Amino acid sequence: MRLVATMANFTTHIAIGTVVTGALATLTLAADVVAPQNLVAVTLAGVLGSVLPDIDLKDSRPSRAMFAGLAIFFSFAVLFNAATEFSIAELWVLWLGTLLLVRYGLHAIFHRISVHRGIWHSILAAVFSSVATAIVFRYLLGKPEGVSWLAAAFMFVGYITHLTLDEIYSVDVMDTRIKSSFGTALKFFDRRHLGASLAMAGATAAAIMISPQTTTFVEGLSSRSMWTGLQQRMLPTDKWFGIVQAPHFASRKPDSASGITTSSIGEHSVDRPGEAKDAAVPSVQPQPAAEAAPLPAPAPASDVLPGSANP
Repeated sequence: MRLVATMANFTTHIAIGTVVTGALATLTLAADVVAPQNLVAVTLAGVLGSVLPDIDLKDSRPSRAMFAGLAIFFSFAVLFNAATEFSIAELWVLWLGTLLLVRYGLHAIFHRISVHRGIWHSILAAVFSSVATAIVFRYLLGKPEGVSWLAAAFMFVGYITHLTLDEIYSVDVMDTRIKSSFGTALKFFDRRHLGASLAMAGATAAAIMISPQTTTFVEGLSSRSMWTGLQQRMLPTDKWFGIVQAPHFASRKPDSASGITTSSIGEHSVDRPGEAKDAAVPSVQPQPAAEAAPLPAPAPASDVLPGSANP
């Protein structure tokens, strides 16, 4: 008896999502456009996006982990804000009450009004999650604007990877048939629940209005020097890992040009806090010597002083 999977499970999503975001992280690291410490958080955003659509599945691990994280965040936020206003016993009650309310109360309400393979399995939700990621990175984590939108891009790619996998698993290749779940994941919005789609569209518009500027990210992504640097580093010049001789189509010729630098998105990897940069030394131009005042021309020999003429 052959069992056919109706949808990609958590292990498949996390594995494929890690591979895809890892490939993007490799390109980003090679382009040298972001500091390594920021690249770790950006990569994690992509991995999170690869499992986030299943938040609308009540008993899924992404849903439990998401609401557990929200519960911890809000409970400590309430605790720190009320630390000077209440006694220790009251603070314990506030902290524990907020934790339980968000983890179980908000979790139950969310899944009562949400539908699996509904609006959260849509491109509109992917856009909302990406913009929300940029907001969190910029205003809560204090990351530069370029890094924030880079994390948003990783989130979007991970999210779309999840939806694409769900659609692939909706096609039974062995029995050459398409399952009823086909088309319910990779869609622009949920036509079955227009109210949820309108709410998600409104939330996306509101998030875009308060999102950080995209100028740094767009300029860095459209930089010609960045793409030139990636092209030069794509293949080894001679041997793979310095051992295996590569065929001509899997290697490149050494470039005579040097000094090509890549653009930076946010904080560049070579920048360090407090590191002094070389100050530009102004060039000193030699001043021309002052010209001497011209000497008076000697009087002509024919000139005779008055009174010296012979009578």
